[in-house]
Amino acid sequence: MLSGLVLFGPVLSFWVSKYSIFANGNHYLYRKFLRSTWGWTCILTGSFIILLSFSACRSISLTLRHLSRIGLAGLLWWGCRRLLTLLEDAAGACYEPLAPVQDTQSSASAQPLLLLHEDQTKASCLKANMMWRGYEVSQETLILCLSCLLLVEELSVFGRHLAQEKHFHRSPSAPLRVLFLLCVVLLFIWMVLLLCLLAYFPAWPSQQLGGALGYLGWRSLYQGWYRLTPSEGSPGLPGEGLFTSTDSDKHSQ
Repeated sequence: MLSGLVLFGPVLSFWVSKYSIFANGNHYLYRKFLRSTWGWTCILTGSFIILLSFSACRSISLTLRHLSRIGLAGLLWWGCRRLLTLLEDAAGACYEPLAPVQDTQSSASAQPLLLLHEDQTKASCLKANMMWRGYEVSQETLILCLSCLLLVEELSVFGRHLAQEKHFHRSPSAPLRVLFLLCVVLLFIWMVLLLCLLAYFPAWPSQQLGGALGYLGWRSLYQGWYRLTPSEGSPGLPGEGLFTSTDSDKHSQ
């Protein structure tokens, strides 16, 4: 579903209204959530992992090991941001718009001239209200896709936790249920924001490259590194080592 959304979401730009509240880049959702996507994901998902892991095994070391997955994902996000910033600065150029020459006999005067600034970075160029032209990758699409996939992976073990609590005739704690619901709501918000970005602010192929990098980041962590053993420096998959009692009962049956 996420791949289909990233690939075909920009097609919706032909039908959405440019006067919609979501077409405003200063909308509340963009200001409060999009600019701090990783912060919201880290806080809610990290809290859910801590509460779930500690309530399931009562082991601080195992809880910290599972929590380290969020730290590794954050390190990956920080590295991608730094690398993409360096690539954008190297592949782009800064231009300063000049006032058009008033010449009634020349049609070229309709277009403003541009003065090139080769020593500017993208951040300093935009801060100086100049124009930046070059190849770029949508970091917003990258972090939204990565956060969605991370939330789905971490929340997938809640069903096993419910089965274990039912096996021991216990009910999950209310804070854990509330955190699970908040994470689900956050996942819905990220999907809505991603759809809005693709529909109201389409940027081909920048957004598709960002989505592909987010998918590769999830793939390298949850389908690669986290499947290794702890002796190989892996924190393990979500739920690993937390539900051994119920798992062993199922195998014995």
